[in-house]
Amino acid sequence: MNAGASSWKPSVAATSWTPTAATPVSAPPAQDTAMEEEIDESDPLWKAVLKVAKGDRSKAQRMINDPDSLMQYPEVAAVLEAGDVPAEDWEGEADAVAEKLEDMAIDAAPAPTAMVTNPAVAVVAQKPKPVLKEVPIEAVKEGDPREHVNLVFIGHVDAGKSTLSGNILYLTDNVDKRTIEKYEKEAKDLNRESWFLAFIMDTNEEERAKGKTVEVGRAHFDTEVKRYTILDAPGHKNYVPNMIMGACQADVGVLVISARKGEFETGFDRGGQTREHAMLAKTLGVSYLVVVINKMDDPTVMWSKVRFDECISKLRPYLKSCGYIIKKEVKFLPISGLGGANVKDEVDAAVCPWWKKSYTNGDNNTSVGTLIGLLDTIELKERVPDAPVRIPVLGRYTDRGTIAMGKVESGTIRAGMKVVLMPTRNEYKVEGVWANEEPVLAARPGENVLVKLGGGCAVEDCQKGFVICSKPPCRAVSKMICDIALLDMPDSCQIMTAGFGAIFHCHCCEEECTITKIFETTNAKGQVNKKAQYAKLGMRVKCMIEVARTVPVETFEDGPFLGRFTLRSEGKTVAIGKISKLPPKKEDK
Repeated sequence: MNAGASSWKPSVAATSWTPTAATPVSAPPAQDTAMEEEIDESDPLWKAVLKVAKGDRSKAQRMINDPDSLMQYPEVAAVLEAGDVPAEDWEGEADAVAEKLEDMAIDAAPAPTAMVTNPAVAVVAQKPKPVLKEVPIEAVKEGDPREHVNLVFIGHVDAGKSTLSGNILYLTDNVDKRTIEKYEKEAKDLNRESWFLAFIMDTNEEERAKGKTVEVGRAHFDTEVKRYTILDAPGHKNYVPNMIMGACQADVGVLVISARKGEFETGFDRGGQTREHAMLAKTLGVSYLVVVINKMDDPTVMWSKVRFDECISKLRPYLKSCGYIIKKEVKFLPISGLGGANVKDEVDAAVCPWWKKSYTNGDNNTSVGTLIGLLDTIELKERVPDAPVRIPVLGRYTDRGTIAMGKVESGTIRAGMKVVLMPTRNEYKVEGVWANEEPVLAARPGENVLVKLGGGCAVEDCQKGFVICSKPPCRAVSKMICDIALLDMPDSCQIMTAGFGAIFHCHCCEEECTITKIFETTNAKGQVNKKAQYAKLGMRVKCMIEVARTVPVETFEDGPFLGRFTLRSEGKTVAIGKISKLPPKKEDK
C-alpha cells in the first residue's frame, strides 16, 4: 500500500463483495468473441435478452453476464419461470469430479484422518506420485531400522559433560561451523573461552552465565550402525531430581570423570556427585556404563597413564558395590572432551603412545579406541516388542489435543490402538505417534516418542509420572512391600524407623512416602533380624512403604523398569530399592 496516498480506491476490475457464509471464487471471464461462437441462437433466453437489448448483441452479452439484473425485465422473467432454460447440472458435474478423483487415488491408501499438528514436526502435503501405487501399506517402515540408544552423561559438576556432548554433535556434523563461531564469540565475551562447546547443549541464559547445567539437555546424532539421543544431566547436587528424570530414560550411561589434579578427588570423595550419580544410574536401569576419564590433555595430566590407572583403580571397587559387573557392563576410556581426542578420532600416538597397545590388548574391557566406536559395539539386552505397552509419561502439552512424551519401555505403540492411562484407568485412542519428532506408524521399545491421545483426553488428565499401557495395564497402588538398601541418612535422623518420610522416585514419578512398617533387617555380616524396630546405615531392609497418592508400578520381577525406585530426603539419596510384593487385586478377593 502506498503510504502517501490520500485515499484508497478499489481497482476498476474489482467486483463487489457480499458477506456470506462462503465467498465463491468465480472463474476468469472468457473472451466475448469466444462466447459469441458458443451462443445457441435458438436458446429462448438468448432470444428474450436480445429482444430487450433491441438487437445489440454486445449489450445482450453483458446482460447475460449479470444474471441478477435480468429479473427486472418481464420478458426474461417469463422465460425463466416457464422453465425452458435447462438447469446447469451441478450434481452431475460433482459426480464426474468424484469419479476422476477416485481414478487418481493411490491404491491401498489409508483413509483420511484428522490433521495432527506438532510444533516439532512439519507436516507437508504432497501430490501423490504414481510410483506409490505399487507400495502396499504393510511395506511402510515403522521407523528407522537402526537401533536407538539413549545416552545419559553423568558425573560431578564441571567434569566436562556439556562440553563433551557438544563436541560429539560438532564432530558428527550436527552443528555447523558458523554456529560454533557464534558460540566462541559469546563465550569469549563472558571470559570463558573453553565453554563454547557447552553452549550447544546449555541453551538457557542462566546456564550459560553460571556454567552449570540445570535442566536435562537433549540432542540427537547417529552413526551408520545406531541412532543416539544425548541426555545431558546436571551435575550439581541441587539438581539431582532433574538428573533422575534424565537417567530414568537412559540405556547407557557415560560417567564423565575429570583427570585434572584435585577435581577427580573432589568429585569422588564422600559428598561428591560422582558416587551418587553412579549409584542412581544403576538403580534407575542404566544397564551399561562407559567411564570416560576426561581432561587428559590438561597440563597437570598430559595423557599420563599413571593418572589414568589411578582414577580407574579407585572407581572399580565402588562401581562393583553399586551392582555393576565390571567385566561385562563397565568400560574405561581416556578422552579430551574439549580437544576431541578419542571421541571420534583416535588420539595421536605421539601424544599418547600407550593407548593403542592398551585397547588392542583389551585392557579395561575396551577393545575400541574411540568413544563413538565403543558405543556402536555395545549390545543392549533384548527388548521385547510384543510385550504389553508401557510408556512412563515424562511430560505433556496440548496442541489440538493432548500429546504425551515418554520412552517406550516395552511393547510396540501404534497409531489407532486403544491404551489405558494408569493410575486413573481411563481409556483413550492413540491418534498419532512420533519417534524422535518424526511421524511413524509404530514405535518399538527404546524409542523416545510423542503420543497424541484422543477420545476426550484433556491435558490435566495426563500427568507426569502416569504410565500409558495396553491391556493388561500395570498396577496402581498406594502401599507396597519393598527391599531397600540404606546408603545415607539425613543429618536430622541417623536411624530409620516406622514413620520415616522421604520422596519416592520411581521411573518418572515423584511422590511423598512413609515407611509404615519394618519387617526385617540384614546387616553387613549377613545377620538377619526379623523383629527389628529400626535400621541403620549400610543395612538391607524389608519394609512396607505407603505413598500419599496411588502410583503406577509393577513388581521388579514383572517389570524392572516400573519396579525399581530411590528414596531421597533433605537433598540426599537415602536408599535404593525394588518392589517385591503388591496388594492383591480387588477382583481376586
